[in-house]
Amino acid sequence: MATARPGIITSLEMCGIVKRFPGVLANDGVDFDVRAGEVHALLGENGAGKSTLMKILYGLYQPDAGEILLNGRPLNIASPAQAIRLGIGMIHQHFMLIPPLTVAENVIIGLPSSRRIFVDTDRAARRISELADAYGLQVDPRAFVWQLAVGEQQRVEIIKALYRGADLLILDEPTAVLTPQEVDELFATLRQMKQNGHALIFITHKLHEVMAISDRVTVLRDGRVVGRVATQDTDEAALARMMVGRDVIRTWEKPAITPGQVLLSVEDLEAQSDKGTPALKRVSLEVREGEIVGIAGVSGNGQRELAEAITGLRPVTGGRVIIADRDVTNCSPAEVLAAGLSFIPEGRMTMGVIKEFSVWENAILETHAQPPLARGMFLDFKRIADHTRRLIGDYEVKTPSQETPVKNLSGGNIQKLILARELSRAPKVLVAAQPTRGVDVGATEYIHRRLIEQRSQGTATLLISEDLDEIMALSDRIAVMYEGQIMGVVRGDEASPEQLGLLMAGVRS
Repeated sequence: MATARPGIITSLEMCGIVKRFPGVLANDGVDFDVRAGEVHALLGENGAGKSTLMKILYGLYQPDAGEILLNGRPLNIASPAQAIRLGIGMIHQHFMLIPPLTVAENVIIGLPSSRRIFVDTDRAARRISELADAYGLQVDPRAFVWQLAVGEQQRVEIIKALYRGADLLILDEPTAVLTPQEVDELFATLRQMKQNGHALIFITHKLHEVMAISDRVTVLRDGRVVGRVATQDTDEAALARMMVGRDVIRTWEKPAITPGQVLLSVEDLEAQSDKGTPALKRVSLEVREGEIVGIAGVSGNGQRELAEAITGLRPVTGGRVIIADRDVTNCSPAEVLAAGLSFIPEGRMTMGVIKEFSVWENAILETHAQPPLARGMFLDFKRIADHTRRLIGDYEVKTPSQETPVKNLSGGNIQKLILARELSRAPKVLVAAQPTRGVDVGATEYIHRRLIEQRSQGTATLLISEDLDEIMALSDRIAVMYEGQIMGVVRGDEASPEQLGLLMAGVRS
């Protein structure tokens, strides 16, 4: 372990932390600690209490019981501003940056200026460059945030915390939106910070990342600590068992199936990005009955535009989309759904559900006007309740009631609800975009099982994922996208990470 620098946080302890919300005991007597020069991973399923615990540490919530000790001295952290003054920083999963401003302006926003009423961006830029060089966080201080890739934006968030003097850094699901290459770069930065004596708390669902970067692991389940172990003394299977309370299936044996007729055909598809530049360049692919075709690629290479063009959410400027012999090119989303397609969008809170609506309202978003859920102009609330109850039971959605607002559910349970709604329509074609992003190992296992069941039932599934392990585990064929084009298609049982990695980098095999 690295030696702590004078005057910084050498240790932080959370003792007996209790936090209650109406109807929920989020933290139930939780003990947690982190020391300078280590990475302490905090694991747990969605809703286990991880984020609540860290929001207490960052001053966003106040505990109902328990205490926090900083370097052995008790203190009350009343606000994020106080946490920052104490040397505690937090990198949120959804970045807190202002896109129209430059990197330097984002870093210094809210801080006093040495030039009084004038913003001293030149001085800030020099300090940012020093931090970037020290920690391998290369970014242009004068670039506008909207111009940066996701990985670069995360570097800005880390620099912003370091600029403010953070000695302890909380990283909440920091790899959820990163490519494999960006994850490697982030880990190099974290190792440098650890070596320099920083204390790091790493919240994640990804067990292989825990094994790669952490020194210790604490596992929460249902608001309680169920395990604390040195990383070198455990493995992924044991951690998964602690998280879920049982053994978790992490590799799947897919039954042998001979794919049937083509149910989804994309022919020379072209579409524009949000900025008006070409996003899809003559993309062609087919997905057959009883087949899972995976789309691999680094984020931002046309995967989102492909899903939206197929599902009627983005105008097609060239080529065709055919579902079960029906041309649905530039049809409305309702017409595409009527043709037999279901869609699991990557943005579950922005496109998958209406977060203010209840569970039952979200369960019938696409079918509320159709029999048997409606009789003419009127909803049949008894049938809707029965339908929602069946979905909740069949898909193991954990919710206090059908009336619960969806925003109060965990990410994994929201994703299960979306899955239940989409698969209950017995689709011919399923487009699943990042179906397990940000969900825990238990929910991931469940979603994978359901996708394989759909394959056995003859559904043609287009699986879009940035998780190579997921793509390789589930796909019968894998197409790799790079700069809006299909670089190559390989059989799932013959693909290797090295081969896919080259295609993802634009190198044809």
